Amino acid sequence: MAVLVGRRALMQAFHVQAAGRNSSARLATVLPCFRHSWKVSGGHGAVTRPYSSDSKDDLRVRYLDGEDSGIVVVGMNRPKAKNAISRNLVKMMFDAVEDIKKNNKVRSVIFCSLVPGIFCAGADLKERAKMQQSEVGAFVSKARALITELGNLPVPTIAAIDGAALGGGLEMALACDIRIASNTAKMGLVETKLAIIPGAGGTQRLPRVIGVSLAKELIFAARVVDGTEACRLGLVSHSVEQNNSADAAYLRALELAREINPQGPIAIRMAKLAINQGIEVDLSTGLAIEEACYAQVIPTKDRLEGLAAFKEKRRPHYKGE
Repeated sequence: MAVLVGRRALMQAFHVQAAGRNSSARLATVLPCFRHSWKVSGGHGAVTRPYSSDSKDDLRVRYLDGEDSGIVVVGMNRPKAKNAISRNLVKMMFDAVEDIKKNNKVRSVIFCSLVPGIFCAGADLKERAKMQQSEVGAFVSKARALITELGNLPVPTIAAIDGAALGGGLEMALACDIRIASNTAKMGLVETKLAIIPGAGGTQRLPRVIGVSLAKELIFAARVVDGTEACRLGLVSHSVEQNNSADAAYLRALELAREINPQGPIAIRMAKLAINQGIEVDLSTGLAIEEACYAQVIPTKDRLEGLAAFKEKRRPHYKGE
C-alpha cells in the first residue's frame, strides 16, 4: 500500500516538471530581504510597491530573475502584529503556494520575514479573541492545511529565521525542508503556556526533526531556544551570526538556494519525493519508492545533458525536461 501511495504521489509530482535557465555564475552581491520592492501575492501581473503595513501587503512574493531565476522569496510583512498568522495572511499564503505550484520554472522557495527581529510570532491572538468558539476550530484547520501545503511543495523550501519563530511560526518553519537561523533568533512551541497544544503539525514534525524525547521536553516546558542552541539540537541546519541589517539567515538561505539552482530540477523534485515518502515507511518500502523515483529521471533529456556535460568537461545546462 505504501508503495502504491508513493507511486501515485510520484506521478503527480512528475507531471509538474521544473524548468528554467541554468544559473551559470553567482551574483557578486546579494539581494537583502528588506531592501527591494516586492510583488504582492495573488497574481503575476501585480505591481511592485515599497515597504508598507497595509493588509494587502501582509505577504510579498518575489520571483528572482537573472542568474537567480528560479528562486522565489516569500516575505511575511505584518510589522504591527509581528507577522502573526491571521485569516488574511493564511489566505495570501495559500494564493502564493498555488502560484508557486503552477509555475514549472520554480527551483526553490525561501520563506522569510520583512520585519526585522521577527519571523512569525504564531497565531494572531487578538484576532482569535474576537472569533466565536465555533470559528476557532475551522481557522486552526485552515492554518494546518496551509502548513501541510507548504510541506507538500515539490521543490526545496528553506525557512530563513532571522527573529522570533514561536508557535505556528515555528510550525511553518518545520514544514520547510531546511531551516537556517541567526544566532539571535528565538524558537519554540509555546502553546502549553496558553493551555493548548501545537495545532498545525508541531507535535508531529518536531519529533521527526529532533527526536521524540527532546521534542516532548521542549513542548511540555514551552521552552524557547536561540539559534545557536537550535542548531545544536538539530532544529535548524545552520546558525549564522546576525548582521546589522538583521537578515543574516536570509542571506545564508539565498546562498543555499543558489547552490541548488544549477542542479537537475527533475532530479531535485524526485529526490525530495523519495526522501519524504521513504522516511515514513520501512526501509524495504523506502527502497522501492527510491527505485520508482529513479525510474522517472532515466528517460529525461536532463540526464543525457548531464552525461554529455561530464564527458565534455563543461557545466550542464538543465531545462527540466
